Amino acid sequence: MASAAVAARSAEAVQEAAGNMDRLETLLQYHQEDPDDRFMRFAVASEYRKRGDLETALTWFEGLLEMDASYVGTYYHLGKLYEELNRKEDAIKTYRTGITTAGDQSDFHARSELQSALLEAEGLGFD
Repeated sequence: MASAAVAARSAEAVQEAAGNMDRLETLLQYHQEDPDDRFMRFAVASEYRKRGDLETALTWFEGLLEMDASYVGTYYHLGKLYEELNRKEDAIKTYRTGITTAGDQSDFHARSELQSALLEAEGLGFD
């Protein structure tokens, strides 16, 4: 009976992996159809990150900022990714730039989140 449970969990894991690949393939197809779609670039980057492919996610997030530095949501996620990659100074620089960008757009919610992330990255967060 235990082997049946293990087999069922294995089958679920295979289905989940296939679902993740299908989702990524779908996002990449949408990106090919409209390479200037900022949200689609963000979604592709996020999917790679979710799958643990941090270097590819990094390429997509950095590419998105090169394409459109005003896309505020990218700064938080790119900063967190830099932190995961032990690139603290890049994370801090990214948060600071994002804070300025969010302020320029009067996006106070994003600015607040970026300020909190910056304080945490600098070791000034609340423990």
